[in-house]
Amino acid sequence: YMMLSMFFNKFINRFLLEGQMIELIWTILPAITLIFIALPSLRLLYLLDELNNPLITIKSIGHQWYWSYEYSDFKNIEFDSYMINEFNNNNFRLLDVDNRIIIPMNNNIRMLITATDVIHSWTVPAIGVKVDANPGRLNQMSFFINRPGIFFGQCSEICGANHSFMPIV
Repeated sequence: YMMLSMFFNKFINRFLLEGQMIELIWTILPAITLIFIALPSLRLLYLLDELNNPLITIKSIGHQWYWSYEYSDFKNIEFDSYMINEFNNNNFRLLDVDNRIIIPMNNNIRMLITATDVIHSWTVPAIGVKVDANPGRLNQMSFFINRPGIFFGQCSEICGANHSFMPIV
């Protein structure tokens, strides 16, 4: 310990001028702090990078008052999904649709989302998904469903009259 102290004092007296030690400290300490902040962020960026190979790609197009879907991986299966207006005991009022999206469980799913007329928002809270659908822009997101079920969502953007009647199932 004494040798280290003597070396440190000799280094300070020989190479540093008056006041340079504090300058050295308040330059190096923030740099070290920034490095410790950056390392976890770089790790998260690496983990969030979408290098996965999705099993299925679904394109969702927001129209005024309904969604249309395209399964482009399977010979261009396309369908429109409208809200069911009539009420019966088999469906939920204002939340059920005539054509539901069928998605496999325990696989990576890629969604491509766009719109034709105004800004919509493809939102399914149970799987933690909310992506804006902008006209002329193709947004991409991927998710992984690890439990079976029926998941309900709807457009959560104020995209005009009757925007709340754009359910997603």
